[in-house]
Amino acid sequence: MCGIVGVVSTEPVNQLIYDALLLLQHRGQDAAGIATQQGRKFFMHKAKGMVRDVFRTRNMRALPGNVGVGQVRYPTAGNAFSEEEAQPFYVNAPFGIVLVHNGNLTNASALRAELFLTDHRHINTESDSEVLLNVLAHELERATRGVPLTPEDVFTAVQAVHRRVRGAYAVVAMIAGHGVLAFRDPHGIRPLALGRGADGSAMLASESVAIEGTGHVFERDIAPGEAVFITCDGQIHARQCADAPRLNPCIFEFVYLARPDSVLDGISVYQARLNLGEALAKRVVSTVPPSEIDVIIPIPESSRPSATQLAQLLGIPYREGFVKNRYVGRTFIMPGQSVRKKSVRQKLNAIASEFKGRNVLLVDDSIVRGTTSREIVQMAREAGARKVYMASAAPPVRYPNVYGIDMPTASELVAHGRTIEEVRQIIGCDALIYQDVDGMKKAIGALNPAIAAFEASCFDGVYVTGDVTPETIACMNEGRCAVDDGAADASRLALPNAQEA
Repeated sequence: MCGIVGVVSTEPVNQLIYDALLLLQHRGQDAAGIATQQGRKFFMHKAKGMVRDVFRTRNMRALPGNVGVGQVRYPTAGNAFSEEEAQPFYVNAPFGIVLVHNGNLTNASALRAELFLTDHRHINTESDSEVLLNVLAHELERATRGVPLTPEDVFTAVQAVHRRVRGAYAVVAMIAGHGVLAFRDPHGIRPLALGRGADGSAMLASESVAIEGTGHVFERDIAPGEAVFITCDGQIHARQCADAPRLNPCIFEFVYLARPDSVLDGISVYQARLNLGEALAKRVVSTVPPSEIDVIIPIPESSRPSATQLAQLLGIPYREGFVKNRYVGRTFIMPGQSVRKKSVRQKLNAIASEFKGRNVLLVDDSIVRGTTSREIVQMAREAGARKVYMASAAPPVRYPNVYGIDMPTASELVAHGRTIEEVRQIIGCDALIYQDVDGMKKAIGALNPAIAAFEASCFDGVYVTGDVTPETIACMNEGRCAVDDGAADASRLALPNAQEA
């Protein structure tokens, strides 16, 4: 999962892109990068770290121009420790192209071989984004054949990219001297939106919050399979470039990944989480009588809307029982599982008075590995809770995700191959209540009936691109950034909550 942005303006864009990346910081904290264009020359700065740490005044001054792209990275493939794999990526032919990408290619390995053997292009990193850039560059070269670039050529190239590339990809690319190109995979798995400024500037971003938060007006989402080409003078050209596009957005964006103040594909993320709380209430009542619950406490941060709705519907007091320390380093940079457990205690502290002598229902957005949940249940007991119930606003995570969320391998998922009772015993709570898959899809889908189906593979095992096999997953797992317990934990549990950004 990453956050991407692109801007075409009549004014310098370096500060604007920086501000947009701050608003997308929740989508990636490993690295950040900005590239701008002045005339036909590119200027770029990228490095590992948070946006505020990567860009100093001297870096911003070295990014002139009225056109630019940026990215915040959360690595899901390749080398998480390599600054070379921070984005944007650049190739000098044809024209000169700089690209940022959010998603994951499921056929990156095959494409890498094609690029070397057939297209005669060199890939210098393990990043699938560099693969995607070179496929786009090759198809642009084929489409133009040495003549001046036109929007028609750009759309022809994107059509060819769709035919060759599989997986999830939202892309913003800057073509030297011509403008900015954006396109989304034929299933629209990863989000991408378009907005306009009062001065005529155009912005593309992963979430609407980045558009509105920088003073632009959100216009629309980029459709699945669609390409949008914005020339350097601000003219917008759009074309559907996929043969059979179908909107299947990633449902985990609404469950956890996106900021609550964003609207993705016509759905308010905040309202989606309220709806999940409403659907969860029915599951709670069927498992634990409300009379046996004294208080409902969210696990900060993104579970709060679901927890508040759940508490209201059940008529049970809602309390903030955990305080989060926002200044502790991220859990996954700690070496070894024992140190990661300690870090959970450093990041969350229980307010004992909210637990002592009470039957407590803890609400989380989802449960993946189960290690954090087990630690939090233990914290609640140590704070004096008489009974600790756990509710998840999402269903059991039973399958790996291959579309840009670095879910652990199946063996690392606490719910994989286990019953809910077995998971309850591992977590150590007195009762465990999960959302059901159909309830989740209905709760969120009701907010936009135009969405026929969601990409929900980590919950239901259905991979919408139709090309994912156990062999595909095994191959992709070889390229995962997390390696062992002593290395960086690149699972979803390492992601910060959206409200921290």
